Amino acid sequence: MRKTLQGRKLVREYQNSSDQNFLPTLRKVMSKHEIYAKRSLGQHFLLDTNLTDKIARIANVKGSTVIEIGPGPGGLTRSLLMNGAKKIIAIEKDPRCLAALLELQSFYSESLIIVEADAMNIDLSKISSKPFHIVANLPYNISIPLLIGWLQKIKSISQMTLTFQKEVADRLVASPSTKAYGRLSVITQWLCNVNIQFNIDSLAFVPPPKVVSSVVTLLPREKPSAPADWFKLEKVTSAAFNQRRKMLRSSLKKFNLDFPSLGINPTLRAENLTVEQFCQLARSIRG
Repeated sequence: MRKTLQGRKLVREYQNSSDQNFLPTLRKVMSKHEIYAKRSLGQHFLLDTNLTDKIARIANVKGSTVIEIGPGPGGLTRSLLMNGAKKIIAIEKDPRCLAALLELQSFYSESLIIVEADAMNIDLSKISSKPFHIVANLPYNISIPLLIGWLQKIKSISQMTLTFQKEVADRLVASPSTKAYGRLSVITQWLCNVNIQFNIDSLAFVPPPKVVSSVVTLLPREKPSAPADWFKLEKVTSAAFNQRRKMLRSSLKKFNLDFPSLGINPTLRAENLTVEQFCQLARSIRG
C-alpha cells in the first residue's frame, strides 16, 4: 500500500512539475524496449528536448486536442504534454514504440490516448472532435501523401505543425516562376497559409538522415484563396506540371480552354501562373 501511495504521489508531482526529470531518459526508454530506427518505417527520432519544446511552442497546443503522427519513443509527445495540450491522440504502428508510449500514458492517463494504426489508413476526422491540431515529425517517404489526405479534410483541422525534409518544405512555400513551385505549392497555398519556422540539422536526429529538415506551420484559411473544385484543380495542375516545360496551350490542350477569354497567356508555362489563375482554369473545365 505504501509503495502504491508513493507511486501516486510521484505521478501527481510530475504532472504539476515544469520539467521531465521524473521520467526516464528517452535513450533509456529506447534501450529498454529495443527501439532502433527501421528504414522500412522511415524512422529518424528527434530526442533533443530543446528542439521538441520549440516545436511544441510553435504548434500553440495549449488547451487543444492534438493528433500526433508517428510519435516513436515519445520525445515530441512529452513536449506537447508539458506545453499544455489538453488531449493528445498518438497514432503509432510500431509495437516497440507503443510499449514505450504506454509507460508515458501511466503519467498522463487522462491526456494521452494511444491508437495503434497506420496513419496512411486512418481518417483523422473520425477519431477526434473538431477542430484539432496535427503535429508530427513525418516519415519522409510518406509525408506528401499524408499531407494531401489531410488537405482534403482541412475543415476538421485548426493547425498543422509538421517536420518535412527541407526540399519538400521549400516546395510548399515556393512562389510562381521559381524552380520549386509546383502542384504541391498550388494545392497547399490554395487552402493554407504556409510558413517555414526553422531548419533542423540532420545531426539532431537518431540516426541522422542525409538531408536537412524543416518545421512548417500550415494554418487553414477561413476559405480557399479562390473558388475551385478540388478534383478539377488537381486535374489541371497535374496536367500542367507533368509537362512543365511545355506552354499551357500544349500541356492543357485536352481541356479545350479559351485562354483569351480568361485573360491568361497560352504561351506561359505552368510555373508562371499564380494559385488564383490555376483556380480560374479549374473553374473553366467542363464536366
